Amino acid sequence: MSQSDRGLRRLAAGTLLVAFQGTEAPEWVLRELEHGLGGVTLFGFNVAGPGQVSELTTALRGAGEPVISLDEEGGDVTRLAYHVGSPYPGNAALGAVDDPELTRSVYRAIAAELAACGINLDMAPSADVNTEADNPVIGTRSFGADAALVARHTVAAVEGLQSLRVAACVKHFPGHGATRVDSHLAIPIVDVGLDVLRERELAPFRAAIGAGAKSVMTAHVAVPAVTGDQPATLSGAALTGLLRGELGFDGVVITDALDMHAITRSVGLAGGAVRTLAAGADLLCLGPLPTYDDVRAIIAEIVSAVREGRLSAGRLEEAAARVAALRAWFGGARELPAERNVVGLHAARRAVRLSGAPEPLVEPLVVEVDTPPTIAVGDVPWGVGPWLPEAEIVRVEPSAADAPTLLAKAAGRSLVVVIKDAHRHPASRELVSALVAARPDTTVIEMGLPVWRPDSAAYIATYGAARANAQAAVELLQTA
Repeated sequence: MSQSDRGLRRLAAGTLLVAFQGTEAPEWVLRELEHGLGGVTLFGFNVAGPGQVSELTTALRGAGEPVISLDEEGGDVTRLAYHVGSPYPGNAALGAVDDPELTRSVYRAIAAELAACGINLDMAPSADVNTEADNPVIGTRSFGADAALVARHTVAAVEGLQSLRVAACVKHFPGHGATRVDSHLAIPIVDVGLDVLRERELAPFRAAIGAGAKSVMTAHVAVPAVTGDQPATLSGAALTGLLRGELGFDGVVITDALDMHAITRSVGLAGGAVRTLAAGADLLCLGPLPTYDDVRAIIAEIVSAVREGRLSAGRLEEAAARVAALRAWFGGARELPAERNVVGLHAARRAVRLSGAPEPLVEPLVVEVDTPPTIAVGDVPWGVGPWLPEAEIVRVEPSAADAPTLLAKAAGRSLVVVIKDAHRHPASRELVSALVAARPDTTVIEMGLPVWRPDSAAYIATYGAARANAQAAVELLQTA
């Protein structure tokens, strides 16, 4: 391979954020980092504990200067706490409190944990304005349905993360909040005019850019007024025209995972990589599915696209320069706080809401109505079990046919029903309605968005299903 060929391959590899299975870095990842690979994205399956993550990131940095990223939003989407649930309550809870200084403190605490583990880029916060209650992928990941509220908390989150030199990645541009389709599975459409888009979806991104956000993540959503029928990730009108031009963003543009069906089932993994680079992306998050063979095929396709004139070498050089500037920023001075931060539980306690009056607990039966996890969240544990050791807890699939059995089990005992986004799941609503009709003294705890409420004696809304949310709800239940 000639020197020019090696240089071109290095530029191509430098645009990729790869993933891998296991808690140690594979040899191929370390080898590719030595040859210019942009970095890695970690997932829950890469995490066994803080010490292990630190060893992993030390090994990765020993092979190059990688961007080391993950999705640590707090709330439902966590990677460091994937196996136990997050100690931070998540954006919906922070939006419910509506204290930007609290949001700033929560994200600074998250940054301290990430920095201590050697992670330099957090794929957070979600700046999506969740105007669609039936949104299957955003929900409690959003600060709320009001653009101004989302904007001020997005700014606070960016400032909290970046105060400790962990780069924020504001997502999902140009907005995933008004969708009813999960872009992991298909291409959602946000069919609004430019005026609505500017006033609603773009407002938090504009504010975050003004606050100095280091990176922005693209969404695999189509906005016909801007992108036609293609997703924003592949649209030069969205990434270069709107984000770079109109909003003036000069930081790093990172794609959402390219192994999502919105890309793989439309233009393919390698084809999507070339098209998003041409559109203006700088770093391509490949997601957890691509193998090393896929990575090599993507690099080869990028190199071929440059040689064939489908992608300019200048575009790769521009991306490399932006990522180099980000790496230089990572290296700035910072001082991590030494104290143990309990801001997460404090925030969850401020967010939790009680309506009605729960009865004192007597040999409580807790019925947790199972809700399928989204792909973005993964199979993170949730529920009140750790905080109610005296209770009998049963996890059930939602079926009204099970109500008689559960009611019989609850005879003479307190009945607590825990749900998650019941407004999105008819079977959950039917089961809960049947239980409450027979036992009006039931306490219902909603750990998703509190859109639907049954006519129970007491109703607790947590605005999230993280560990901190659950603890705050049980404390309220026990002291009410």
